[in-house]
Amino acid sequence: MLTAKDIMNKEVITVTTDLTVNKLATLLMEKNISGAVVVDDNCCVLGVVTETDLIDQKKNLHIPTVVAILDAVIMLENPFKLDKEFKKMTGTTVGDIATMNPVTVNEDTSLEEVASLMADKGFHTMPVISNGMLTGIIGKTDIIRAISTGA
Repeated sequence: MLTAKDIMNKEVITVTTDLTVNKLATLLMEKNISGAVVVDDNCCVLGVVTETDLIDQKKNLHIPTVVAILDAVIMLENPFKLDKEFKKMTGTTVGDIATMNPVTVNEDTSLEEVASLMADKGFHTMPVISNGMLTGIIGKTDIIRAISTGA
């Protein structure tokens, strides 16, 4: 049975929270990758930033539905979601747009479990951790490559 260690890419591109969105876009294009791991100065995993985070900056802002009852206005959606969406759309750095505290997997996590997490949660990029340290990264292409080789 294949594990995360068998399919992960050991050459992980990392970025810091202060990298600008423009430089991130350039990095993703130059390296032909769909995302990067966000780390602090000690290389501890803080988050993940992907092409989707960049694309989200260009989408239309969804104005939540409200209902007026008497003199009160009631939002039918979570106002924190609107705030988060607005911050992401106006962000200028990786720290503004990244998904922080990402789900990670261990090197011994099975291919099936990694694939299930990515599919069920809509993840594009999954950091691989061993003894608390970043050891690799798995992208959708890595899953597809494993499938194509008969895993």
